[in-house]
Amino acid sequence: MTSYASFHARSISPDSRAAFWEEQARLIDWETPFDQVLEYDKPPFARWFVGGRTNICHNALDRHLPSRGTQNALIWVSTETGQERVYTYDELSAEVNRMAASLQSLGIVRGERVLIYMPMVPEALFAMLACTRLGAIHSVVFGGFASVNLAARIDDARPKVIVSADAGSRNGKVVPYKPLLDEGIALAQHKPSSVLLVDRGLAPMPRVAGRDVDYAPLREQHLDAFVPCEWMESSDPSYVLYTSGTTGKPKGVQRDTGGYAVALASSMQHIFCAKPGDTMFCASDIGWVVGHSYIVYAPLLAGIATVMYEGTPIRPDGGIWWRIVEKYKVTQLFTAPTAIRVLKKQDPAYLTQYDLSSLRLIFLAGEPLDEPTARWLTEGVGKPVVDNYWQTETGWPILGMARGVEVLPGKLGSPGKPVYGYDVKLVNEATGEDCGPNEKGVLAIEGPMPPGCLSTLWGDDERFVKTYWQTVPGRMLYSSFDWGVRDEDGYYFILGRTDDVINVAGHRLGSREIEESIASHPAVAEVAVIGVQDALKGQVAMAFAVLRRPEQAETADARLALEGDVMKTVDKQLGAVARPARVFFVSMLPKTRSGKLLRRAIQAICEGRETGDLITLEDPAALEQVRDALKGA
Repeated sequence: MTSYASFHARSISPDSRAAFWEEQARLIDWETPFDQVLEYDKPPFARWFVGGRTNICHNALDRHLPSRGTQNALIWVSTETGQERVYTYDELSAEVNRMAASLQSLGIVRGERVLIYMPMVPEALFAMLACTRLGAIHSVVFGGFASVNLAARIDDARPKVIVSADAGSRNGKVVPYKPLLDEGIALAQHKPSSVLLVDRGLAPMPRVAGRDVDYAPLREQHLDAFVPCEWMESSDPSYVLYTSGTTGKPKGVQRDTGGYAVALASSMQHIFCAKPGDTMFCASDIGWVVGHSYIVYAPLLAGIATVMYEGTPIRPDGGIWWRIVEKYKVTQLFTAPTAIRVLKKQDPAYLTQYDLSSLRLIFLAGEPLDEPTARWLTEGVGKPVVDNYWQTETGWPILGMARGVEVLPGKLGSPGKPVYGYDVKLVNEATGEDCGPNEKGVLAIEGPMPPGCLSTLWGDDERFVKTYWQTVPGRMLYSSFDWGVRDEDGYYFILGRTDDVINVAGHRLGSREIEESIASHPAVAEVAVIGVQDALKGQVAMAFAVLRRPEQAETADARLALEGDVMKTVDKQLGAVARPARVFFVSMLPKTRSGKLLRRAIQAICEGRETGDLITLEDPAALEQVRDALKGA
């Protein structure tokens, strides 16, 4: 068996890199073979599989039809509406062709942009695949984004058509999309020629004459449609995805076609250990990169079934995800650590109530995985829990455990080692020099970036270079803007964003380190730590914690005593320098709908600033919790 060390070395060495990626490129179909694996004569711009022509939709659907047309391809479960639908590869192909023909009838051709503003419904996935089939560039905007932010993305992408719906639903509450969309278009300078609407019957949906088109009757006109795939040059853009939390002009991450397909197909084999006939349940959202890569494209490229889920981890109860695993024989589950921490607060009986024998691996990403959560899940489910770390910009994991190559021992708290293709460095932020073992540094990547990573920022090559490649002193390296440390065995540990590092009187403290310490206190279920401006120390750390039993902090005296006890825990584990200035107790933390903590929003409230772009906030009441906690400070 190949050692992972030699596998990784082959993937990044200039002498063997081309041969390595030529092998990986055989995992997809090429209509025209490429004549050059890598073109890197204009760093940091990398072009992969130059001259090759392919199509992502062909590779995700058409090539599978002869051998697995009757196999499950898409399993849609909505606990919000109580609906479930299963599509075979044949059925999914038919729906994608109907959507493609519908978009064609609205003027969509190769190179046009389509903005998709949809809830987690099958039609959203049909639209994404239909765009890649036509050679159009799609841009999915997270469903429920506020109108101002939607308008900014419309003006940047300049779509000819927007695909949307009447409403989504969250925790049983209908979220109307159409009023937000209409206002967003009104605010935008660019106006789409058409808006294609899916009516779910959840909310009133007034139509704009001459612009709005209902999908249902248009679909009926194209029931027997077959739209040939548009063969794209490997470097042609496939989609643009705007980074979350963007302020000012959005950053549109531009993805290519051939490199992305190769990277995802390869990752399903080497990282996610998938084989045809498997079923993957990625509990994310198509508005985020995890949803693009591992709900939509990668599973279908690998010839397996994908579960698309509309709902929360605890509705109707904390066993719903495990029930889906049992019913649909899920083999790989992929979610975020925050979602697991939510499940951790539920009845532990749910972990043993369902038949999870089909489940082989659980993958977590999106934020650092704390040791208590990893240990709880591993022991509770009895399946390997595999962390991985990556970004919107990269499209697939940077750090992880490539178990399909070699099963190496994991380390709690570490997402693993550099994934093949990534020449990862840890560098000193001030000098740009490489860090040694156990030295904190900024995680960076030596160019060329591997296939699948962003090729540039949409319409702004200069911003791409300046933002990502010119921040490390004296070196052209891609900066992740994340702090990390590497141990003697080559395992990396992510300590938080460089802008989440708290500088207390000259001491640099990773917010994650303090969070893990506080989370180890038996009374604490969840915690967020942020740095707040302080006239004396520069910054001080503040913590907002959710308790396992809220009654422990019902009185002022009880809160004070518990706060002191939590601080003692930090003192003991990290030293007094890491002790937060205050620990506030709240019943919920501000999060995005995909489960990420909105630390910057908490920080803004603490510093008396505007919270800014909070269109992805799951529950606005969480911000009020923070404000109320501060009132007594």
